[in-house]
Amino acid sequence: MAGTKNHDYHILPPDIVPLATTIGAFVFTSGMVLHMHDMAGGAFVPWLGMAILLASMFAWFSKIVKEAHAGDHTPVVQLHQRYGMITFIASEVMFFVGWFWAFFDFSLFPSTLSEAVGGQWPPKAIEAVMDPFALPLLNTLILLCSGTTVTWAHHSLIHGDREGLKKGLWATILLGLLFSCIQAYEYIHAPFGFGQNTYGSAFYMATGFHGFHVIVGTIMLIVCLKRTYNGDFTPRQHFGFEAAAWYWHFVDVVWLFLFAAIYIWGNWGGVIE
Repeated sequence: MAGTKNHDYHILPPDIVPLATTIGAFVFTSGMVLHMHDMAGGAFVPWLGMAILLASMFAWFSKIVKEAHAGDHTPVVQLHQRYGMITFIASEVMFFVGWFWAFFDFSLFPSTLSEAVGGQWPPKAIEAVMDPFALPLLNTLILLCSGTTVTWAHHSLIHGDREGLKKGLWATILLGLLFSCIQAYEYIHAPFGFGQNTYGSAFYMATGFHGFHVIVGTIMLIVCLKRTYNGDFTPRQHFGFEAAAWYWHFVDVVWLFLFAAIYIWGNWGGVIE
């Protein structure tokens, strides 16, 4: 019969949500440009874009959850979802490569930026740097522990242990919130500010965007916890949780590179006159 489904793919009906998401991203990024240049609209355009983004993402993800409940996520669809998540994480890796590249460029060749950094790294204007073995080391241990707890939750889910899944998610979420609070405290008491020189700009952009990713990952895990209490996820079908766990592990690994390269090497080994 015409229209009978004889394949394992899920054909999506026309929907305005992807277009709304695109518009929200455009409005938000444009608004941030206005805000950074103190132009008209900079005070409210970013918030408008963020509101559109959040609303469209909520609608989009809600549709995906309904598709999963309806049985539309066949093994073939789940495989392609995993490919999509891997591609997304790969794009995020390249995003952070840009910040690492900038930091290493500034630190290895300070003579090319003599006016900005005084021919040395950290710049002469930086009177003190953060001790990597104080709060940064504590945050490193916290994230490593959170990687362990999210793995605990994943294994509990695979083996049908719903209580272990809940406990693992709760522990991971609390550790993620603790990390964000400690990083905020670190920023408040930092001995240097953002935008004063290349060191401060590179430091805050790299660690700040990582902190943003931690917040996003924490929200993803909170959604997974809510879905867990709703009875979602089975040992055979739990891509939503798996994607959040992959993202969280990515956040963990990026932080290890940030800690080693920016906090430790950047403070000591990167000084070249």
